Amino acid sequence: MNILLTNDDGLYSPGLRACYETLTKFGKVFAVTPAVQKSGVGRSISILEPIRVSEVTIDGMKVYAVDGTPTDAVIIGMHEIIGDIPDLTVSGINLGENLSTEAVTTSGTVGAALEASTQGSKAVAISLEMRDAFKFETFFAPVDFSNAKKVLEEVVRRIIKHSLPEGVDLLNINVPESWNGKYRFTRLARRLYRTRIDTRFDPRGRKYYWIDGVEEEDAEEGTDLHAIRNGFASITPITLDMTSRIDFTDLERWFYD
Repeated sequence: MNILLTNDDGLYSPGLRACYETLTKFGKVFAVTPAVQKSGVGRSISILEPIRVSEVTIDGMKVYAVDGTPTDAVIIGMHEIIGDIPDLTVSGINLGENLSTEAVTTSGTVGAALEASTQGSKAVAISLEMRDAFKFETFFAPVDFSNAKKVLEEVVRRIIKHSLPEGVDLLNINVPESWNGKYRFTRLARRLYRTRIDTRFDPRGRKYYWIDGVEEEDAEEGTDLHAIRNGFASITPITLDMTSRIDFTDLERWFYD
């Protein structure tokens, strides 16, 4: 198998190394990632500036560092570095969970998997729940990836054996910090955070803002957030077609009434 590995945490993320170690059991792995931290950029793509790529080796792992977004990394990885659509694309292991409908549109990890699926590759996004202090920037935190690696290996084996189920374009996987060893197939929760704004002032008295959020405490049973909160690894099937499953005659009555 040709496997494309990417992320949104950058080339020095320990989650990338953990993912690489798992995937090398299944084929040739091409690690193509953003050169720096790109969390929260969703599926953005660089169309107004050039993209540069550097080839680096980190503890024996060859990585192509892309001066762009996770989506840029997927496109460059497929069409320039591999030269073909890979059999599988894995985005992760992300430092921090990617849950709810918010993650599908804002997460660079999920955005990369969406792009890979659009290009024709089977795709997986995988994230590990962790405390806020370890997310985004702390790449040398004492994070245990062993459970996430087990889950990823199990899912990849199933994809190799059965492909993805009909109607599923990618799988969004979230592994809890304290995993109970079981899985739940879930739908997206409505939201993970209740948005808040932290207003501050710089030394010159000029106002600026930090966008922040407080995690939702409750989640409906059957959702990814509920599964994680109860110790289950959440596997959410995602489709690229975001069209509402409404009866169009109802929509026509609403519009023409």
